[in-house]
Amino acid sequence: MATLKVTDLHVSVTDEEAKTSKEILKGVNLTMNTGETHAIMGPNGTGKSTLSETIMGNPHYQVTQGNIMLDGVSLLGKTVDARARAGLFLAMQYPAEIKGITNMEFMRAAVNATRPADDPISVRAFLKELDKNLEVLNMSDDMAERYLNEGFSGGEKKRNEILQLMMIKPKFAILDEIDSGLDIDALQVVAKGVNQMQSPDFGVLMITHYQRLLNYIHPDQVHVMMGGRIVKTGDATLATELEAKGYAGLRDELGLDVDLVDEDVTTGNGGR
Repeated sequence: MATLKVTDLHVSVTDEEAKTSKEILKGVNLTMNTGETHAIMGPNGTGKSTLSETIMGNPHYQVTQGNIMLDGVSLLGKTVDARARAGLFLAMQYPAEIKGITNMEFMRAAVNATRPADDPISVRAFLKELDKNLEVLNMSDDMAERYLNEGFSGGEKKRNEILQLMMIKPKFAILDEIDSGLDIDALQVVAKGVNQMQSPDFGVLMITHYQRLLNYIHPDQVHVMMGGRIVKTGDATLATELEAKGYAGLRDELGLDVDLVDEDVTTGNGGR
């Protein structure tokens, strides 16, 4: 069992033009183990995407206090690549398009980056695993030969992120609004891929606005973020409660002095 632990995390982002810095995360605490599925919900601008990007190591965000630890080892100061090799994966809300590199080339390089240098995956084993996962996600064989995300629809990009997840097999996957822009059919396929990954050696942190994703990927814990902090944690019924009363209702119930406004600052793309 592996453990990802975020402790008293404070994060700021700098506006280079204005020469100002703004604090986005204001003391986030979160612990999850492999074998668990966690969901983070909250209004726009509360810091959900900032949390995912910071865990993955996006240098745009500055950790001013607190720590992020994987199996007791601090990730602060480690590059995105080092965190990916350690077992983290970020499925981005807006995956980047990369011309000249095929999906197959990218995924095989990513898989080998997580293996010992003297033990790369064989072509036969890689293709067998790729074919199996393409079938699970109802993706055509030619997806592997296309340039990475180039000309993909929004749904194809999201399926491609899950395909990469299934090939790389990290310890922890962070899914940043993977349901954004998906119709019900595409959402069910994406959820099928994530559920296929469920095991004692794999943990999921889902970031979403809507309860509908949780109808397909069932969380063990739901965390609500407001004002840069986690303000309430519960089981899956907490998401249903939010659907009924809204974030404003929960804010009033908890007596929080938090404006539900768009304060978050994101760059759109992080890294593996």
